[in-house]
Amino acid sequence: MKLSLLRLAALATLVALSACSKLEDSEDTDTGDPGDTTGIVVPAALASDVDSISYDSATQTLIITGVGLDETPFEASYIRNAALDRVGYEAYTVQDSSLDRHSTAYVRQIDGAYAVAVATGGQFDYYMAGTNFGRTDEFTAPTTDQPSGGIVSYAGTYVGLLNVAGDGGDLLPVTPGTPPEVLPLQAAEITGQILINADFSDNRINGTIYDREITDSPATTVATLRLAPTDITTDGTFEGITSVGTDGVGEYGGIFSGTDAEAVAGSIHAAGHIDGITDIEEYGIFVLGQCGGANSDPLCNQPVP
Repeated sequence: MKLSLLRLAALATLVALSACSKLEDSEDTDTGDPGDTTGIVVPAALASDVDSISYDSATQTLIITGVGLDETPFEASYIRNAALDRVGYEAYTVQDSSLDRHSTAYVRQIDGAYAVAVATGGQFDYYMAGTNFGRTDEFTAPTTDQPSGGIVSYAGTYVGLLNVAGDGGDLLPVTPGTPPEVLPLQAAEITGQILINADFSDNRINGTIYDREITDSPATTVATLRLAPTDITTDGTFEGITSVGTDGVGEYGGIFSGTDAEAVAGSIHAAGHIDGITDIEEYGIFVLGQCGGANSDPLCNQPVP
């Protein structure tokens, strides 16, 4: 695990923390909905501290391995926390005691596509975070002899976690007078809207994450993120550059799922991309249904030419 100690900064009620990133490939993801047989490996820049996840949407059970200092040994059973749900993504949290780290995770599944983002709130100037995504079904690409020529859109919502402190409303209470130097923090959330266009004729994908807002600091200006054009592989996966404008600020990746690519799931990582917050870092996820499908977003309802 590579540690990177970042400088502290303050913005209103937000407190910037430092980062701890693991620069190793994640293990094959396992879900409880039912077993994942894709053998997909999440890129190291997106997995970061997350080794693997086990998620069962029916029982609302989420287990994450690799994120240390939330439980031992390096595997934590997260508790469903509906009060922190954001824009259609389920929240799960864990904090063993009032002086232990607090961890927040977001998860969503549409058909066979799923994604998870997790971040510990900072403590002792370090935080841990990462993402995971996969599918539990087979993938086939849409045919290219349709009126759209194989171009398919996916729209919906996005959620992410930052290496800055939110309002701390989910933290366990501490004894009055406890030194602030030992207190854990709760990671701040960021939400947005996302549109992805995929061309299955040329096997290319691009997109954008817009209307972005930090939940506990809505007045903070947050730049739109672009998902730069990149290739779709034969197994329905993709990796590319996350940018502000055309300036790269991180990475994104994901996976298509289902017959005719009925859903897509993925994650992003970005750093240094929010003005006014020193050493900012973000891990986020998206799980979207295909426009015109059973999980089509209202944005898809555009006039037909």
